[in-house]
Amino acid sequence: MITVEHLTKMYGNFTAVSDLSFEINEGHVYGFLGPNGAGKTTTMNIMTGCLSATDGTVKIDGHDIFEEPDQAKRLIGYLPEQPPLYLNETPWEYLTFVGEAKGLRGAELKKQIEEGMEQTKITEMRNRRISALSKGYKQRVGIAQALLGSPKVIILDEPTVGLDPIQIIEIRDMIKELGQHHTVILSSHILSEVQAICDEIMIISHGKLVAFGEPEKLTSQLLSPNEITITADADEMRVREILKDVHHITDLTFDKKESDYTTVRMKTNADNIYETSRAIFSAFARNDAVLLELALKQANLEDVFLELTEGADAAKSAKDSTDLKEKKAGKERNAARREIALKTAEAALAEEDEAVKSGSAAAETKTADEAGEATQADLEESEATK
Repeated sequence: MITVEHLTKMYGNFTAVSDLSFEINEGHVYGFLGPNGAGKTTTMNIMTGCLSATDGTVKIDGHDIFEEPDQAKRLIGYLPEQPPLYLNETPWEYLTFVGEAKGLRGAELKKQIEEGMEQTKITEMRNRRISALSKGYKQRVGIAQALLGSPKVIILDEPTVGLDPIQIIEIRDMIKELGQHHTVILSSHILSEVQAICDEIMIISHGKLVAFGEPEKLTSQLLSPNEITITADADEMRVREILKDVHHITDLTFDKKESDYTTVRMKTNADNIYETSRAIFSAFARNDAVLLELALKQANLEDVFLELTEGADAAKSAKDSTDLKEKKAGKERNAARREIALKTAEAALAEEDEAVKSGSAAAETKTADEAGEATQADLEESEATK
């Protein structure tokens, strides 16, 4: 449905999107994640034809957004982070204006407005001024305008930002329903929301795609659980004695004692954490020690997000540091070259000054000699006259 290839967007020397490529299939809800400044909104604006690209292509159902903008835009419904609402109009008036702008007329226009308001549950608000509606209802009106024209793709940029918990739940349910009939791309900072709604997730950092897949696969592939916490009815010395015979355990961390029980967190380098857990349980059973709790730390989308984006940040910082060192070294080389050139020029000027001085001295000597010869000639001529 959507193909993005080598998409790049530059603002002067700043790269907002860097060689971004991905493909989105029809009939799913996709989450679009990334920290502030990662390039999410820029990418969405390019995909909807609201912003040009420095390089790359975007195709919507085979139509290039730059070469065939009219055909491509007809397939897209877009809700920006700030809904483009006319606050002095009613939802019916506003949706009529948007529908007509999309080419709808007559009975078809009225039908799609009615269906959009029913789908977004704003029918009762149809004749109220938009300025008098709550933020949640304003978001619903924004989603309703995105649905006009029966687009195949719905792109929603932060649709739940600023909403209260009840409104967020209602918008989530609405997006799930939209995903049954449309391809939905959802941008959000609420990771639990994306994990609950989306079939697949894209994560970008510094304009680059760092992960793309189903939430469960991302968490299992990128962050398999490797931390075990136990609480035992035994003192620290005895717990250490029992655990010393269990293989693949590292980094024991004992919590501060607040009772007679001992709680310890440990990491394992085993391929199968469940085998290690079974070995711990068996070790305590063999030593007649009571194990009150054994828990595995399960990875979630937040862990994946932090690992990927922090890794990208570290890589960018390292690159920036390298670039800075290279620039500094370049400046030092240029300064050394300028200093050498300056010294060479100064030496050349000194030689030229010396040559000028030598020439001046020779000229003065010649002039004095010529003046002496002239005086002698004058004397001789005077004597001859007498």
